[in-house]
Amino acid sequence: MELFTKIDIPASSIRINYTSRIAFFGSCFADNISAQFAARKFGVLANPFGTVYNPVSIAGQIRAIADRKVLGEKDVFQDARGLQDDSGKQDARENQDARGPWYSWDAHGSLSGATREECIKKLNEAATRTREFLKQADVVFITLGTAFVYYLKDASATTGNGDAHGRAVANCHRQDPALFERRLITVEDAARALENIVQDLTRIKRDWIATPTARDDEANITVRDDDRKFHIVFTVSPLRHMGDGAHNNTLSKATLQLAINNVINKVTTVPSASSGTLPVSYFPSYEIVMDELRDYRFYADDMVHLSKTAEEYIFERMAESYCSEKTRADIAQVEKFMKMANHRIADPESPATHAFAGKILAQAKSLEKSISGLDLSEEIAKFSKISGNP
Repeated sequence: MELFTKIDIPASSIRINYTSRIAFFGSCFADNISAQFAARKFGVLANPFGTVYNPVSIAGQIRAIADRKVLGEKDVFQDARGLQDDSGKQDARENQDARGPWYSWDAHGSLSGATREECIKKLNEAATRTREFLKQADVVFITLGTAFVYYLKDASATTGNGDAHGRAVANCHRQDPALFERRLITVEDAARALENIVQDLTRIKRDWIATPTARDDEANITVRDDDRKFHIVFTVSPLRHMGDGAHNNTLSKATLQLAINNVINKVTTVPSASSGTLPVSYFPSYEIVMDELRDYRFYADDMVHLSKTAEEYIFERMAESYCSEKTRADIAQVEKFMKMANHRIADPESPATHAFAGKILAQAKSLEKSISGLDLSEEIAKFSKISGNP
């Protein structure tokens, strides 16, 4: 007896294993699912500029990386909330000591800096790390949260990401709401942003393959066949933005769904210059939660975010779609190992702990030998120190 509607996921040519490099961009749902992969020791890059919910801002971040843009003074701003008087109006006094840290409209506050130079340095370092990862990435998941976008009303003082409507903002950094205009973008606007994402991610990959470092004929380096393959997976976050109201949330999610469908239909029927059709697909995270997990027991206490059980279930459905039977067996071994490795140690100096650490070390080294691409160096370093055999 079937007690729920199971979503049919079309067969995929994507094969994720422990040699795969997997990137995630998008909403907090991207953080949550990437954490499921990372906990099982996959090679993951997750939201290098912080969470970003709308397709225009995601496209802008990836465009800057593809263009090798070096961020500068006009790409950051200083928090001016300390210059406001009790009425909320900005104080005419230009007291630099009253100002706060420096931010980017395109990044999370974790990339802020006490000085302009520190903020710019963090942003450029993040861009460089991201570019290096994406060059050899196998799969990039783009998780879209909302079709509502904040735009700066006056973008004259800053450069950065945007579209025909102006300067889009990925993070408002709790600045004065009067600075922004919030708009539900059209399906066409969203689709244009997604097309840019596909083009720019593909450009990063092709540029790397064309370099002497990557080409085996010029550098005598073997390039994996998988390095020449590249997959982009779009998905819509099942987390509802109830602050918009139930109806507006539905309109927003529908806009994203239609845009993804339009882009997939377009790019998968237009041959690329070097490798046939571009591998772009959709994973039904939204549908899985709405139909397979249609119960509030799969939600957190706020009744909006997903529970850990739901996140783990979605990971399992992804593994069914993208991992071979062999890789799923490898995952089970790693899960068992990590459960032991994450065991809380009460007395690091006891003989029992030293023996336990030795057992963990032996298992870690055995797993690395049996599972190609698995990296347990962090666990090996930790338990080597505990065991007294660094």
